[in-house]
Amino acid sequence: MNGSARRRVLIIVENLPVPFDRRVWSEASTLARHGYEVSIICPKGPQATASFELIEGIAVYRHWLPKEGRGVLGYLAEYSAALFWEFALSLKILATRGFDVIHACNPPDLIFVVGAFYKFLFGKSFIFDQHDISPELYEAKFGRRGLLWRAMVLLERVTFALADVSIATNQSYRSIALERGRMNPDRVFVVRSGPNLARVRSLPSDPAWKKGRKFLVAYVGVIGKQEGLDLLLQSISHIRGERNRDDVQFVIVGNGPELDEVKKLAAALELDELVTFTGRVDDATLFTILSTADVCANPDRPSAMNDKSTMIKVMEYMALGKPIVQFDLTEGRVSAGESSLYVQNADTAEFGDKILELLDDPVRRDRMGAFGQKRVYDVLAWDHGAVSLLSAYKKLFDLRH
Repeated sequence: MNGSARRRVLIIVENLPVPFDRRVWSEASTLARHGYEVSIICPKGPQATASFELIEGIAVYRHWLPKEGRGVLGYLAEYSAALFWEFALSLKILATRGFDVIHACNPPDLIFVVGAFYKFLFGKSFIFDQHDISPELYEAKFGRRGLLWRAMVLLERVTFALADVSIATNQSYRSIALERGRMNPDRVFVVRSGPNLARVRSLPSDPAWKKGRKFLVAYVGVIGKQEGLDLLLQSISHIRGERNRDDVQFVIVGNGPELDEVKKLAAALELDELVTFTGRVDDATLFTILSTADVCANPDRPSAMNDKSTMIKVMEYMALGKPIVQFDLTEGRVSAGESSLYVQNADTAEFGDKILELLDDPVRRDRMGAFGQKRVYDVLAWDHGAVSLLSAYKKLFDLRH
């Protein structure tokens, strides 16, 4: 784009640092490649401690954030600190690089406060990129509704009301934007969190991850309550205790607020020798583990949130041609189709049995893996989502004129 058509974007994300938030980095990289000037505000985190970095032409500003909240006071501290730094850094960016658009990635649904400030005082546009459905996320974390749940619904509604354009990760989220958010249908764009095939790649397998056992089952992702790692551990206990199988090693890759509790549960179930916890790892290690795995697991706990959410880990498993076992959730089935086996009602014994069923049938594993890989390349890869993202931005800048 020439100087008279500069299009400057400020992306704000709180729950993960960039570039480790894969969706945000894919969005930012796509925009930058198509002539947009992109700045990002995000928290610091492991391996992302610099306050400022220029990565592939994208300016990344990071701020301190307290440990993820676990109660009302914890969340108040976390969100207050985030809003303070988002305001402070946005003012710095306004004075230096400038921006025309604020692209807000939830959770939490409080970034609209920053967006409203710039929209009403400076005429900036506002995009709401709904990564999580916060009311359902609250219910999944705390197992109840109530006053705070109603506050989440209100904040979501206000965010949609402010948005010039909104982005949904799937059709379930788009329905929420239209129904709860009352968005105009031609201003809601589905941008799936598909794997970036320039990043997700098969690598030579490394048998060392199997610890001398015949098979490897892998999980990669956030380790929180709603991700159901406790359910996976119960399935592993069933595999060893009830099925008398000692030939399967498990690797759990990732970090999150429940990691310490999950490790304690593994010890209590006497699974330490069967389960390797890696924490967050670099891409080479991650894709070596996944390339070595015979089966991949997605134990996301059945809930309204997980039923409507698309999990990028599932599509990364598929991109590498790995068969999957997961609980039977609407968007999980939409993504994976015939590349996965599905378990009803959080039944951990059945989950374990489905893993063994696949491990003992290499022909079926190959067939399911090939189906998933083809589906990613044909439909789900980030290249397809990038087209929709650029359409959303075209709509937004058309509205500015």
